[in-house]
Amino acid sequence: MTKPEIARASDIPYRDLGRTGEKVSAIGLGGWHLGLPEVDETLAIRIVRTALDHGVNFMDNSWDYNDGASEARMGKALRDGYRDKVFLMTKIDGRTRESAAKQIDESLTRLQTDHIDLMQFHEIIRFEDPARVFEGGAMDAMQEAKKSGKVRFIGFTGHKDPRIHVKMLETAAVHRFRFDTVQMPLNVMDAHFRSFEKLVLPELLRNRTGVLGMKPMGGGVILTSNVVKPIECLHYALNLPTSVVITGVDSMQILEQAFEAARTFKPMTKAEVRELLGRTVEAAAKGQYELFKTETRFDGTVQHPEWLG
Repeated sequence: MTKPEIARASDIPYRDLGRTGEKVSAIGLGGWHLGLPEVDETLAIRIVRTALDHGVNFMDNSWDYNDGASEARMGKALRDGYRDKVFLMTKIDGRTRESAAKQIDESLTRLQTDHIDLMQFHEIIRFEDPARVFEGGAMDAMQEAKKSGKVRFIGFTGHKDPRIHVKMLETAAVHRFRFDTVQMPLNVMDAHFRSFEKLVLPELLRNRTGVLGMKPMGGGVILTSNVVKPIECLHYALNLPTSVVITGVDSMQILEQAFEAARTFKPMTKAEVRELLGRTVEAAAKGQYELFKTETRFDGTVQHPEWLG
């Protein structure tokens, strides 16, 4: 696999975002944590602005994160000139034209911007989701938003089963559409169980689609296996041909951990990769550390089907 071209800016590596022509920081800031009750608004704003000041320009978010609090806090953080520093991504759940258009506009309002750099269809986690996006009107709403300048690039995300991602790509091809980006779990456990790395990643590279890696530590659950350390998890994901690895940050200490991972990253040797995967193979075998693949409690649109429209 060939990694995207890397050019260093400050201490943070930058990579090509697929065929978009954009360069994004190899580490991206996850938005979900910014709206958690234990993260107050002042801290959330500090995290976002510190990340941007240190060269992390990719910001992840979603219309449904913490009932909109994550987007609202990020919107406040991007005032005072910070919006110009960021490649801003968020996601919507709507599967109908009406629900998708409504969520796009609500995200724009919360984020206090007139455009989103990358808007993604969120939680493509059911085999029927691809058809619903393309035939239910959601893609029409997204394309209209792009034509009007509200959205620059279009992608999708999911965390359940790599075969569903393949179905989404196949459905897009039937409709003569190519996604600019795809977001999926990429971590030291995924390599062994329902592997997005093995099944989806090669297809994205063939099409020069931007690869957004998420859940490098599985929301922290992977670390409870006691077979890998946080920096190892981040370095493994960075070693894959990802455009960006999105990591959740709920404290300045965790933000510094992300900076350290980016600063110290060096391409891993084949022997180093084999050793790390050898350490994780037994723990990963049944998916017990990737519960987002095997359980529904992490699926927002299962808990709230009304979000789909």
